[in-house]
Formats: sequence, structure tokens, C-alpha cells
Amino acid sequence: MSRESIISIRNLGVRYDNTVALEHVNLDIYADDFVGIIGPNGGGKSSLVKAIMGITAYSGSIAYDKSICRGSKPHIGYLPQITSFDKSFPISVREVVMSGLQYEHGLWRRYSREQKRRAEALLERAALGDVTRRAIGELSGGQLQRVMLCRAIISEPKVLVLDEPTNFVDNRFENELYNMLHHLSEQMAIVMVSHDVGTISSVVRSIVCVNRHVHRHDSNIITEEQLRNYNCPIQLISHGNIPHTVLGQHKECPHCKE
Repeated sequence: MSRESIISIRNLGVRYDNTVALEHVNLDIYADDFVGIIGPNGGGKSSLVKAIMGITAYSGSIAYDKSICRGSKPHIGYLPQITSFDKSFPISVREVVMSGLQYEHGLWRRYSREQKRRAEALLERAALGDVTRRAIGELSGGQLQRVMLCRAIISEPKVLVLDEPTNFVDNRFENELYNMLHHLSEQMAIVMVSHDVGTISSVVRSIVCVNRHVHRHDSNIITEEQLRNYNCPIQLISHGNIPHTVLGQHKECPHCKE
């Protein structure tokens, strides 16, 4: 039985000035998807998710099923890459999470008790209940990523998009984050960019290879021969019992720091 796509991408192209990031992209995202997006640095992974989010210009078309829309717009949770954060910014952890409700709440209205309870319940679920009222700048990198994930899902989207969510996160927090995503994948479609297919293969259900063009691989297991066929120049290596990837321009493999 065929599945109905909730996001349908046809003949998508993204370019920046004279540089082509993506071209001739055709891809479907389904309601039960947990997709890992992999590819070399500069191959167009972030451009693809930004196009899905509508935050970069593109040619071609992206159609959204009404089941994931609120009003006339798609409602998608988004966790962008976090590369730095102003630790002096005077806002609490709970306030950051509740800022994800602006779509339904508006900018100037006060938050209701129910919304505050929703934020605190999410933080408890993310093992952050003891830092709810702490200033956001006091958190570690792993704690910050989990706070931003709570912010992305507090409005209960049907689709969650994450761009390199484990950047600047140590292995312990990475495992906790993936555990959260595993449970969330039972409630929403997840599209996640990652540099490490070996690690994400334990959680995703399918893999999308991106290197200017896009190839969907409907399994969480992929071989070097398949990567070559998809023109996705990632080398699969093994470190102990953990297979993972090393990208041509990736600075450091997180499993090879010793």
C-alpha cells in the first residue's frame, strides 16, 4: 500500500549568487518518517532543510499536506545549528522554551498557566527540570541543545527538522538527545541532518544522501558501494564496534579524539 507524502519536493534548486547548492531535487517526506540527511560539507544538506523551512530562496516547488499546516502555512518544528550563544542574554530556560509558542501565542500576550505547565513538563521529560528557572547562559552545550529541542516541539508540530543537533555536544548528551528523538519519532516525522551516519543509523529509519543532487535510501543501513552510486563521498570506517563516517572536510571525528 502506497504512503501519502506530507512534504512533496519537486525539481528543487537552490543557488547562492553563481554557486549551485542543489539542483533537480525530488523528495517525499512521509508522516512516519525518521530521515537522516547525510553528505559532504558543502553538499547542500543545510540548504535542503532551509528550503523545507521556507527560509531560503529556491526554484521548483514544495507542497505541504494540510495535515501539517495551521491555517495556510506549514507548521514545522526547527532546531537550527547552534554554533554560539550570548551567555549574558537575560532570559530563563523556561522562557526560551515558551518562546516556541509565539505562533499560537502572539508576541506580546502573557503566557497562560497551561502553557507554562507544558514547558515545564517538556523540560522534565528532557531531564532539565532542575534548571527551569536558571539563566540560559549557565547551561552546558548538551543542556542548551535539549532546551532548544523543547522549544522546537512545544507547539506540537507534526514535522521536526534538525540541522546537526549534536554539534558541540559530548557523547553522553548525544545519547540522551537521540533517546529523546527516538520517542518523538512515534509522534511526528523527523528530518535530521548529521555528519555521522554510523551513529544516526541506530535511530533513523531511512537515509537521504545529499551532494548537489538527492537520493533517498529507504533503510538505515548503507554500504560504501551504495554511497558511491549516490555520488555521496563519505568514507565509512569502523572504530571498535562502532561504524561511523569521516567527511572530506569534517574537522574531527568525535569517536577518534584519543
